[in-house]
Formats: sequence, C-alpha cells, structure tokens
Amino acid sequence: MNNELMMGKNTHLVAKNEEIPDVRGISPQNITVVLPAFNEEVSIGSIVLLTKHYCDTVIVVDDGSSDRTAAIARKAGAHVIVHEANKGKGAALKTGFTAAADLGADVIVTMDSDGQHNPAEIPRLAAPIIDGTAEMVNGSRYLSHKDKNTPIYRRVGQTILDTATNMNSGLKITDSQSGFRAFAASTKDVFRFNARGMAIESEMLADAGRSGLRIKEVEIGVRYDVDGSTVSPIEHGLGVLVMILKDIEFNKPLYYFTAPGLALGVGGLYMGAHFLQIYFMGGGLNFGPTMLMILFIVVGTFMALTGILLHSVSAIERRTEAV
Repeated sequence: MNNELMMGKNTHLVAKNEEIPDVRGISPQNITVVLPAFNEEVSIGSIVLLTKHYCDTVIVVDDGSSDRTAAIARKAGAHVIVHEANKGKGAALKTGFTAAADLGADVIVTMDSDGQHNPAEIPRLAAPIIDGTAEMVNGSRYLSHKDKNTPIYRRVGQTILDTATNMNSGLKITDSQSGFRAFAASTKDVFRFNARGMAIESEMLADAGRSGLRIKEVEIGVRYDVDGSTVSPIEHGLGVLVMILKDIEFNKPLYYFTAPGLALGVGGLYMGAHFLQIYFMGGGLNFGPTMLMILFIVVGTFMALTGILLHSVSAIERRTEAV
C-alpha cells in the first residue's frame, strides 16, 4: 500500500496487519458516501480506504483545496470532483448529492473528512433507510448519554444550537451539528444547500423538518483529537446561531417577531394598568416610565403585526412552490 495514503494524523486507523471485513455486499441497495474536503491531504487517504469497506462508492468533493487532497483521494480509490474555488460545505454537499444520484445511489451517507467519524458505523446509519423506517438518519453523540469526551464549552454551545435548530425545524434532535448522516437518495431535492460553513447541518434539518421527512437518530462515536478546523468554536457557534435566527426570521416569523412583540405589548399594557391605578389613587405619572410604556406597546404591536404578515407571505410562498 502506498505510504502516501497512510500518512499523518489518521495513520493509526488502518493498522498494518489489521483485517477489515468488507461488508459492501450485505446491503441490497447502493450506499454512496460523500466526503466534502478542504485541505485534508493528511487524513483523506486513510478515510477513503476505510470507508470503501462499508459502501459501494466514495465521492470526495475537493472544495478548492490548495494541497494534494484530490490526488491522494483518487489514489485511494475515491470518485473525486474538484471545485476550482472554495464554495463552502453546502455547495460541496450539493455537488456530492448530485453526483451520488447520477451514480445510482440509493442511500447517501455524509461524513467529515478529518477522521472524527468511524466508517465502521456507516451500516448502522444506513439500516433505517434500507429497511424503509426513515428517510434521513442523524448520527448523534448524545442520544443515550452525555458524551463525556465533549469539552464543556462545546457542550454548552451545542445545547444552544440544538435548541435553536429544533425551534426552527420543529424537530427533536439531540445532536443538530452532526455531519455524520444518512439520506434516502430521493430526498436530495429537499435541501437548499445554501449555507457555506458548518451551518449547513442546521439548515438541512430545517429543510427536512419543513418537508416532513421521516427522521431517526442513531448513536455514534466521535473523536476530538483530530479536529482540524481553523475556525474557533466560539466563531463557529455564533455563525451557526446567526444563520438559524435568519432562517427563523423568514420561516417562523411568529416565533421571531410575533411572540416577542406580544410579550412587549403585554408588558406595556401591564405598566399602563399599574400607572392608571396610581393616577386614580391621586398619584402622578413620571415622564420616563410613561414613555417606556408607550414604546413597549407601539414596538410590541409593530413586531406582532410584522410576524403575522411575514407568516402569511411565507405560507403563500410555500404553497406556490408546492404547486
């Protein structure tokens, strides 16, 4: 085996004398794995070699890498598609899904290319798609317990993103940021693939929720010692959260505008009732609190009406798209 394919941080994944069972023939359906990659020459070879034992085809989408990611992936036996410029993970997944469908995939599995995920778990994710009990399967680190390996700052951020994503999608997902997932190939047109960065994970859940896909979660493991991301966790988390809030703004405006607006309006009315009680009892009205009351009522009413209007517009748009 070419040493170039075994280089770097993931060389331990393919032990020299390790026998890996080839399980591709077990599934009656074609399983294709899509690996979006950007400057992953260190890990991509070993990931492709391992993944090939658990699927029919491995597609590597080299998203404008400046290193030898594409060349090493080809040498390892992957079907490689190259973006000349970096377009983001969403675009890479869109390219991969389209290619997988063209190659006859029945089940599309997505994984990260840095070695965080274990390819041996691919059959576990694909099984609900194959037996017809789900159209999308989300690999979760937290399905039956809190992953003790997750750093505390990641878990706090994860909880915030999970809550926001579930609010936006209408789902109850325990690991909204997982990149290890399986999809029925027939679902490829459900997804927008607009997000450039890791926010694509939340965007896909929002699309799946709005489309009514049958979704199941299965437990997976993950490694954090191979995380090659150049973006800080805080920057990543804030970016994802902003994207989710923007999505909620249009797709669930009753949550984003109407609910806070009603809260402000009710608060203003409560203040007004309190001030009237003081006035009838002979007290005076202070300018500052009175103006604050008026501001709460006006802004709250405006936000509530805006949310209702946007909700109507988005509903009309969805009905138009359905036609």
